[in-house]
Amino acid sequence: MIIAVDGPTASGKGTISKQLAKHFSLPFLDTGLLYRAVGWTLRNQGGDADDAADALAACVFDGALLDNPALRSEVVGGLASRVSVHPDVRRALINRQKDFAYQPAGAVLDGRDIGTVIAPDADVKLFVTASSEARAMRRFEEMKRRGEPVNFDDILADILKRDARDKNRVTAPLKPAEDADLLDTTDLTIDAAIRQAIVLVNAKTSSRRDKDPA
Repeated sequence: MIIAVDGPTASGKGTISKQLAKHFSLPFLDTGLLYRAVGWTLRNQGGDADDAADALAACVFDGALLDNPALRSEVVGGLASRVSVHPDVRRALINRQKDFAYQPAGAVLDGRDIGTVIAPDADVKLFVTASSEARAMRRFEEMKRRGEPVNFDDILADILKRDARDKNRVTAPLKPAEDADLLDTTDLTIDAAIRQAIVLVNAKTSSRRDKDPA
């Protein structure tokens, strides 16, 4: 079973995806980490995130980098959003994602274009979203807990910029797949959102079994 989970930054899709993988005993890949790894590598190389050639050169990195907690920083997240607009970068990373998605054991992947580009025939597609204000507040609280300098208005502005880049890029823009189930987490606790996601997955897989009992 392949479960594709898409949505904008700070919508809760990462936490939901991890719990879905745990609940259904499936491998999990946060595809955003691939783009964060490109952003991290590019910064270390002194490249320009808005330069397509620099961004493409940063696509060559050791897979062990994905375990580096520094990839989760806001700075690297911003770089990831910027490099992801380049079509050559997305093409360079697409095979890593497809190989993971179509492994025999199945998988859960979260990102921006899983249900539309990486695994358009996924068994289940979820599009996790929330209001920009709710997402900014979540990121604000998260950064406060880590003791990072934080300003709510700056975070909100950054989220709006990321949303605009993700939705308006030429290659694989952020949008729900036509057959995706929408999960709005604006007014949900994370536990409630996870429960609802499990309900949606069970409903979709049950429906498929009913249509194809063999």
